[in-house]
Amino acid sequence: MTQLQEAIAGVITPEMKIVADKERVDREWLRKKMAQGRIVIPANRNHKGLDPCGIGEGLFIKVNANIGTSSDRSVLEEELTKVRVAIDAGADAVMDLSTGGDINECRRKVLEASSVCVGTVPVYQAVVEAINENGGVIHLTVDKLFDAIETQAADGVDFITVHCGLTRGALKMLKGQGRITDVVSRGGAFLTAWMLHHDRENPLYEHFDRLLDIAKRYDVTLSLGDGLRPGCLADATDRAQIHELMTLGHLTKLAWKEGVQVMIEGPGHVPLDQIKTNVQLQKQLCHHAPFYVLGPLVTDIAAGYDHVACAIGGAVAGEAGADFLCYVTPAEHLSLPDADDVREGVIVTKIAAHAADIARGHEFAIERDRKMAEARKNLDWDAQMELAIDPVKARRVRKENPPHEDDVCTMCGKFCAIKQVREYFED
Repeated sequence: MTQLQEAIAGVITPEMKIVADKERVDREWLRKKMAQGRIVIPANRNHKGLDPCGIGEGLFIKVNANIGTSSDRSVLEEELTKVRVAIDAGADAVMDLSTGGDINECRRKVLEASSVCVGTVPVYQAVVEAINENGGVIHLTVDKLFDAIETQAADGVDFITVHCGLTRGALKMLKGQGRITDVVSRGGAFLTAWMLHHDRENPLYEHFDRLLDIAKRYDVTLSLGDGLRPGCLADATDRAQIHELMTLGHLTKLAWKEGVQVMIEGPGHVPLDQIKTNVQLQKQLCHHAPFYVLGPLVTDIAAGYDHVACAIGGAVAGEAGADFLCYVTPAEHLSLPDADDVREGVIVTKIAAHAADIARGHEFAIERDRKMAEARKNLDWDAQMELAIDPVKARRVRKENPPHEDDVCTMCGKFCAIKQVREYFED
């Protein structure tokens, strides 16, 4: 049985116990939320060494890090280094988005190396193989697409992005809408090209029951992808995007009926003032299934600093109810990220998630900040380092800038405000 089926049957699984203990929540409360589809635990039964995490309502907001080869650069060791760096920096999940080199080998090595849940986009591999074998995406067959999904599920992938809501009706809506950036989702573009060439429906939508059968056998969580996510602020929250979201809401109910766990993916590039509306629409249309957002990026002109634009949008989305933030690195829109980019992306997104947890009133997030305030009041530098989201950088900066007096820092030195007035306020 899947985690969802067990939850509906009243069973608290070992994975549920681990997640409840890590989150410091009641196990029965967690089970009920899972039975309602409001929390998922992506945990493929074939993923060995997995330390499961929960994603959804009432839990800490989680962070995903994307890694993977490209057609221009494919070095397995670099990708495995990125996995280690992402996990060390605090990522709760990694996604292998490889499109170059030996995709099977990379994914399997990533699964071996990762103690956190692993996600993929199977249509990438299916299309790459169709191009390598026959010269184009149009030669992809329905069976080959589902073969890729089955292979990845059997390997132990915990969640897969599948663009099931990108229907012919959605494409018609998109063409009538008119956009600046049209389709920016790579998986969405692959499927769009295939659908237009063959004048056929999206096989992931048409054969959704086949997808559910695979997901149920391996307990793979479906991350219902946003193939029509906006690629710039001007395209945000348009009819095509909402059309796809409505379809995903319908498919969510079908998946739950079969005992398959579901997350919903969301935009993308969204103006700051539209983020809350986007989250509310998803929660309403998709029955409060966990919401997984890419950013959102709040401006289109932050090249080189898109991780900052992402963190701003992620904090707002998290406060509004998003459950899972996909990081963006400084290399976004520019190049394949390296290990330093991965670390930077994870850290800034963890900051966004933590800020949103505080805004949502999460008592343990609030407690952590209070402990930091007390450590600063006490000039307890060891505690400050431990409580920092990035203790590695915090320690390095302090070591590289030693003060003349050990209990202060070089910003204020002997004129440290806390040190000057502490004795007066302690009387």
